[in-house]
Amino acid sequence: MGQTTRQKKQILALNAFAADAEAPLPADVADLVARRGRNFGATSVLFYERPLHIVGAKGARIFTADGRSYLDLYNNVPSVGHCHPKVVEAVSRQMGRYNIHTRYLFDEVHDYAERLLAHFPAPLTNVAFTCTGSESNDLALRLIRGATGGQGIVVTETAYHGNTLAVTEVSPSSYKRGTPPAYVRAVPPPHPRHYGADVGAGFAAAITAAAQAMAAEGIPFAGLLVDSIFSSDGVYADPPGFLAPAFAAARAAGGMVIADEVQPGFARTGTHMWGFARHGVVPDVVTMGKPMGNGFPLGGVVTRPDLLQRFADAFGYFNTFGGNPVASAAGLAVLGAIAEDGLMENARVVGGRIVERLTAARARCPAIGEVRGAGLYLGVEIVSAGTGAPDAEGASALINALREDGILIGAAGPLGHVLKVRPPLCLTLDEADRFADAMEKILAA
Repeated sequence: MGQTTRQKKQILALNAFAADAEAPLPADVADLVARRGRNFGATSVLFYERPLHIVGAKGARIFTADGRSYLDLYNNVPSVGHCHPKVVEAVSRQMGRYNIHTRYLFDEVHDYAERLLAHFPAPLTNVAFTCTGSESNDLALRLIRGATGGQGIVVTETAYHGNTLAVTEVSPSSYKRGTPPAYVRAVPPPHPRHYGADVGAGFAAAITAAAQAMAAEGIPFAGLLVDSIFSSDGVYADPPGFLAPAFAAARAAGGMVIADEVQPGFARTGTHMWGFARHGVVPDVVTMGKPMGNGFPLGGVVTRPDLLQRFADAFGYFNTFGGNPVASAAGLAVLGAIAEDGLMENARVVGGRIVERLTAARARCPAIGEVRGAGLYLGVEIVSAGTGAPDAEGASALINALREDGILIGAAGPLGHVLKVRPPLCLTLDEADRFADAMEKILAA
């Protein structure tokens, strides 16, 4: 595909549109790009060498102004499918009744809280609703820092946990310049290339060492924050159970554990509702974000009552619109769709088909490296056919070639050489085969 690239990339640089690119754009796209630049300035971020002008979406399909239909393997936010009829109906109905802030009593949020908490193990029996995953992780950090008296947080090297000041500090992949503060330490993600055959023991030892290093510098340890499928690091899901020693190590060092379930949660891994559950562990705090509302602004923090009480004793906290009636209606509809549409099992079966097809294709397509993940959250390494080294340029070329072939997909990992496969959970076997066929066709060419 391309030349091997070893330069680490900032998360927003992965598969990003370059405004100074020479390739001509259709008139409508060029006009929207110009308007975006004028209105959003330096914060404008777009995907692909040629950005898409979206006019519609349904299920795992996105429709553009030029009449094309794209298979969407990128968007996990509309978790149960673009414009899912259950979610559309529930949100529309509730918006037509009332939508108020959360300091009144209304049935919808209590119905949702009870149904959501039924999916969590004891002692995780309280929920605080937010509007975004960033808010959720921000609150989670406050909870464990208040409970432990520590400040130090351990994350993985390419972690991403959100956009507030506090969670940007614990998101190494967000930094274009500089590094996280001294009270944030990054360890390699859980993979044999970093830790040898016993990934769990090696990962746990790295967490222990990071906590001890901070303590030696006078920084008390607060805890471990992990996205339980390590999505931005390049997707690491196996072997199930490797998180147990890591959780034990964090607690032995005097800290607590936050499981960021924004991306792996809500049945995405195909066998469990939560990524942490695949590993047989129970965090102290669990965070969730927009996939819980199929894209409607909804987030949440689930934790133990004692942690929430300790925090509330120290700070006045409320979220004006977190868990509002419309958001609660969206959340209830998502849980209904997961159960009634059999989406967890679908994630297992369809994700398994993709793994099977791409693993078999490696013999014919040496640019395909490891195929990792669980359910419908997969990482596919793109490597140099000659050396097996990471090939970020090849991955970028493949992503844009797939886009031209009508398939949308993203990138992950510190070098950007891992395809990130995280479609809506309604993806079908035929659509999975369509993706595998396109990969083989493009790589063979």
